[in-house]
Amino acid sequence: MKILLLGKNGQVGWELQRSLAPLGELIALDRHSTDYCGDLSNLSGLAETVRAVKPDVIVNAAAHTAVDKAESEPELARTLNAQAPQVLAIEAAKLGAWLVHYSTDYVFDGSGDKPWIESDATAPLSVYGATKREGEALIAQHYSKHLIFRTSWVYAARGGNFAKTMLRLGQERDKLTVINDQFGAPTGADLIADVTAHAIRQLVQSGAKAAELAGIYHLVASGTTTWFDYAKHVLDQAEQALPAIKIKATEVLPVPTSAFPTPAKRPHNSRLDTSKLQRTFALTLPAWQSGVNRMLRETLN
Repeated sequence: MKILLLGKNGQVGWELQRSLAPLGELIALDRHSTDYCGDLSNLSGLAETVRAVKPDVIVNAAAHTAVDKAESEPELARTLNAQAPQVLAIEAAKLGAWLVHYSTDYVFDGSGDKPWIESDATAPLSVYGATKREGEALIAQHYSKHLIFRTSWVYAARGGNFAKTMLRLGQERDKLTVINDQFGAPTGADLIADVTAHAIRQLVQSGAKAAELAGIYHLVASGTTTWFDYAKHVLDQAEQALPAIKIKATEVLPVPTSAFPTPAKRPHNSRLDTSKLQRTFALTLPAWQSGVNRMLRETLN
């Protein structure tokens, strides 16, 4: 099996290089790659890459993910998040290859308090969410053999993340204020990558029945928290398990989203129901705390 991975140096892409490598020949690209075009803004180059590589599976982990910046550059966001996936779907259809793509809870309006299911009506609040929703629609319009994983609150051990920021601020400041009216599940890039590899294996093993597995799936860790409770968990873990880290902050105060105005509006309810994913692929998704704790031990010990 030949796999073409786009966005190899992003949070999820980096982990996908590890999880996909045992499945077959992996050609991993980013926008700086020279052997083939991995730049999603170059639509013709992207199409030529797929034609040249002739992969059995395309995994697109590249996107415009700068949520606030997207508000001021909507055309670029649309090119990367909607038009490029459309090109990949069209080219995948010509080859009969599977297309694996990642989307987001930002396709929803964040209302209510129930976890979103895949068939719920979408109503994005931001340019980022709107372009990701368009990408989903264009893939579905052009090609049926696709897996789209919607995820949220993604972090990775590599690079910066919310937990590391809280630890840094906790050592620098006496008091922290953290948003307490947005709900979701911190989800590790390693978990997303491992589930992706598992799903691709299932496609291969299912043979002619693989088409029944196509569609949109919600992929997040189990459980729910807020950014405030997430921050408190991180600081508590640091004090218990990482004695070398001296937390200076004696107060962590909850505040509403309105306390931190941003160009792009954030959804309050980012809960995603993962029942369909777990049932279809025979998976049990771990609690969000276990992934965060592991990431902290890996990066800070």
